[in-house]
Amino acid sequence: MNEIGGQPNRIEKNTKIKGDIVSEADFRIDGKLDGNVKTSGKVVIGKDGYIHGKVECVNADIEGSFNGELLVSDLLTLKSSAVIEGTVSVTKLAVEPGATFNASCTMKGRGGATKGSGPGGLKGSVSGNEQAKAS
Repeated sequence: MNEIGGQPNRIEKNTKIKGDIVSEADFRIDGKLDGNVKTSGKVVIGKDGYIHGKVECVNADIEGSFNGELLVSDLLTLKSSAVIEGTVSVTKLAVEPGATFNASCTMKGRGGATKGSGPGGLKGSVSGNEQAKAS
């Protein structure tokens, strides 16, 4: 993880937090967070990590679980153990085989314009051993 705005932050396994987090640095969650995260860096949800809420970030790598609204201004990477539910807005999306992606997804182009047809852009789900990669 890059140290964009300072030292990266961590919420360790067996830690539960309720509340909102605002940071300029990267964030790694291996515990459970019930709240919102806003960062100008990267958010990583570890294999045992879970977030329920809204996340706004530049990049995200997810191995664990997420439920809520996910706004990623650049690249979202879903590892094979990831479980995503809710709504997602990204510019680039990479999904490993085995990831569960049960979310409505809007993809934006580099200029912020929505890609795809219709008002919602790309919508659908990827689950099981399917692989999707869009940029």
